[in-house]
Amino acid sequence: MASKFGLAGGIPERRVRPIWDAIDSRQFKNALKLLTSLLSKYPKSPYALALKALIHERMGKPDEALAVCLDAKDLLYKDDSSLMDDLTLSTLQIVFQRLDHLELATGCYAHACGRFPNNLELMMGLFNCYVREYSFVKQQQTAIKMYKLAGEERFLLWAVCSIQLQVLCDKSGEKLLLLAEGLLKKHIASHSMHEPEALMVYISLLEQQSKYNDALEVLSGNLGSLLVIEVDKLRIQGRLLARARDYSAAVEVYKKVLELSPDDWECFLQYLGCLFEDDSMWKFFDDTDQIHPIKNIECTFSHLTEEMFDSRISTASELVQKLQRDTENSNLRGPLLAAIEIEKRKFLYGKQNDSELLKSLLQYFVKFGHLACYASDVEAFLQVLPPHKKAELVRMLMKTTDSESASATIELGQTTTILKVLELTGNIFELPIGDIKASAVKLAKLYCQNLPLSKDLDPQESMFGEELLSLISNMLVQLYWRTRDFGYLAEAMMVLELGLAIRGHVWQYKILLLHIYSYIGALPLAFERYKALDVKNILTETVSHHILRQMLESPMWVDLNNLLQDYLKFMDDHLKESADLTFLAYRHRNYSKVIEFVLFKQRLQQSNQYEAARVEASLLQLKQSADSIEEEERVLENMKSGVQLVELSNEMGSRTLRFNEDMQTRPWWTPCPEKNYLLGSFEDFSYCPKENVNKDREENVRRAIQRKSLLPRMVYLSIQCSATALKESIEANGSGGDIKTCGELKSLLEEYAKMLGSSFSDAVGMITEISQGARTSESLGSDLVDWLNFAVFWNAWSLSSQENWHVLNLLFERLILDRIKSLGSSDLSSCNSDIQVLVQIITEPLAWHSLVIQACTRSSLPSGKKKKKAQHSDHLPSCPMTQAIKDSIHSLCSTVQEVSNWLLNQMNNPEDAQVDKFMSALEGDEDAGGPGQVLVVLESFIASSEEAEVGSRIFEALKTWSKADSARKTVTAQQKLLREFHQICESKRKLLEKLKQQMSHV
Repeated sequence: MASKFGLAGGIPERRVRPIWDAIDSRQFKNALKLLTSLLSKYPKSPYALALKALIHERMGKPDEALAVCLDAKDLLYKDDSSLMDDLTLSTLQIVFQRLDHLELATGCYAHACGRFPNNLELMMGLFNCYVREYSFVKQQQTAIKMYKLAGEERFLLWAVCSIQLQVLCDKSGEKLLLLAEGLLKKHIASHSMHEPEALMVYISLLEQQSKYNDALEVLSGNLGSLLVIEVDKLRIQGRLLARARDYSAAVEVYKKVLELSPDDWECFLQYLGCLFEDDSMWKFFDDTDQIHPIKNIECTFSHLTEEMFDSRISTASELVQKLQRDTENSNLRGPLLAAIEIEKRKFLYGKQNDSELLKSLLQYFVKFGHLACYASDVEAFLQVLPPHKKAELVRMLMKTTDSESASATIELGQTTTILKVLELTGNIFELPIGDIKASAVKLAKLYCQNLPLSKDLDPQESMFGEELLSLISNMLVQLYWRTRDFGYLAEAMMVLELGLAIRGHVWQYKILLLHIYSYIGALPLAFERYKALDVKNILTETVSHHILRQMLESPMWVDLNNLLQDYLKFMDDHLKESADLTFLAYRHRNYSKVIEFVLFKQRLQQSNQYEAARVEASLLQLKQSADSIEEEERVLENMKSGVQLVELSNEMGSRTLRFNEDMQTRPWWTPCPEKNYLLGSFEDFSYCPKENVNKDREENVRRAIQRKSLLPRMVYLSIQCSATALKESIEANGSGGDIKTCGELKSLLEEYAKMLGSSFSDAVGMITEISQGARTSESLGSDLVDWLNFAVFWNAWSLSSQENWHVLNLLFERLILDRIKSLGSSDLSSCNSDIQVLVQIITEPLAWHSLVIQACTRSSLPSGKKKKKAQHSDHLPSCPMTQAIKDSIHSLCSTVQEVSNWLLNQMNNPEDAQVDKFMSALEGDEDAGGPGQVLVVLESFIASSEEAEVGSRIFEALKTWSKADSARKTVTAQQKLLREFHQICESKRKLLEKLKQQMSHV
């Protein structure tokens, strides 16, 4: 072997070290210079070539890097065994992996292991390759070979983990688990076990097979001594006893755990589950979804008589009372929450103990109501209460704050908690408008009153009363919704901007502002607030839902492209590199993390947002290139003519989709990206918790991805049909287009109509009736753009029908002009949803239709030798299809012009006039209690505040905040969005004018 003392890949280390130093310091040119010198002395060294490939790859020359790697690989495959070592192979692996050719690295290691079957170092390298490929079977086989060779426990556990992953991920037969169990038993009989992690793997293996008694026997035997922390051992014992349905023994074990760790909430719930012999609790504890944890645990009592229930609940109450006595002087929340849980169970059983449940919630409030966690702690308990009891609880909480004399910070915390409880219960939506206004003003005064408490805090620290501004903003948004007075919405924006001026690290302010700005059409400002969140790493998956949908429906294509590319880059990089963490967990013998990392990678791979973003990125390219059919065809060629996306659509029905978005961070008025209560009326609203709103999302999202996945292929087929349709229409008076191409397009249209909930013939009837005015566009619902897409491709499939062209023209005119008419001279802040629909119509169906027209126009114009085209051209003017194309161009041109004219009218409004209008909305009638009352309080405080009172940092922030500046920024952002849309419309109009001119010569 070449890796010997002082040698690196068969080369003296002193010759190699300077090259690595240059690579590590990113001095690639210098590294290449040093390597050239090294290669002159070692021209046949695979290691030197591997280093050269690495340098080329780091310099952004993938083709050169791959060529050099292949040369090194060829040298390794020769018979000279002294050239093959792990250092060379690992360097090649780095390059192959970065070039997406991991299989070549695996081949090199497999070849080396075949040549040197007893080399443990090479076998570990091969195992690493299989880890990166997620080839669990080959991981298992390689690990067992290493175990047989070295006899080390870790290699056996690598094999066992690989088997567990086959069962978990590949759904392989559970007989494999018997094999793993046998291997472990044999090893324990001859070598015992020496690591706690090894014991945990053994127990988890037995649990996977439901061999709970066997696992208990292992835990209570000699191997159990590997777990040195008693409470951890007891938790495992309790879980195994419960799974084995030995509930009485499990109850005793969990009592011991609670005595040792009285704040262990999960343990208390398991204790109750065992006490009531309730198997349903394991649905909660088996749920591994950390993003959407189950808050309300199901309870089953039907198998218990009333006497049994009373006896067991009494036993639980005695334990909780003892825990409360033992922890009386501590700040542990668990024992008090346990008392609430007991009262909740009584209530669910039908004990009519609602007053005791309220009393326990009140006791918890007295001790912990000033903490930010109170509302989230009691949320699950609030859900079981009827509305009138929720309202009674709020009154009790308010009475407590009124009667108790407490410090300013405690009073502040309790007031904030009460308002959060009001939001959680939905009671805040039942308050009279006057009460909400008064509460908002009261909170503003409380915020100003307590601002001096934060004068000495670091900017990174949370301020006292920080949540008050978010609560005020939520109230003002509700007031806007109920009154449709824009002043309240403007006031909410001003309040949040003030909060950011004082402390710019509050992510809640940024998210609220993001959604308000999105709603009023100031999307560039919303995107700025999103960027200010500094979303990185896994947060791109859980947080980007706040802005992604709005951007997809906007004309901000440059920013959208950056957003999609950043997201896809993170996801692709993580999926590519996550195996590094898995192998690291293997090396560090943290086997539970091995399983966790692989399952996490699988979850990300199944992300609905990831699938949607890949499709949307392709569609964005098509939209950006739609004004040039030649450019569009190049884009489609790079997409394999949309074939791969059609395959994705076909597979989507059977795929598991995961929803990793953290919806709990969304404002109350938009609980998921597809829903915004502000677009509807307050009278039609009924409150429901956020998790209930998201239950129906999966099927809707799945269908949306399926529909959009078909679009690139249908665009391609439409262009192909159009290219030959005009000629066939003239020469053969046929239906137009190549039979095979048109047949495929018809098939996709039928599938597309099915996804819209209709048959092909019914879908055609629907769009025909709407074009003729027999139906209103409201019958299309939220899928209006998808129906228009269907109409465009239906027309492309049957181009020779003049009637179909007419239907499509009328459809575009009706749907676009109706929107323009409804917009009228409306304020931008109240009509953004209509603008979003117009953007989608212009950039999708109208763009696809313009491509069809471009294809028809191109095939109708002479090219090459004009004499050969002369006869063809003579027939064109008399062709009905030619006239249909001209009519369609004329219709589209005038329709797009209407959109441009409306946009110009809006853009020509002087900015100062728009700012003045914006500001005037804040100047409500003070006596009538209109908008602006909260700002009056805040401005009064700012005017009277002194630096010594609030501190220099807060004082400077207060003085820099300006309503007028915030208003101007908002108006500027709205105008920027309109300009972006206007540019797209003008581009379409110029294209249509050009096509009109070309067709005039036909």
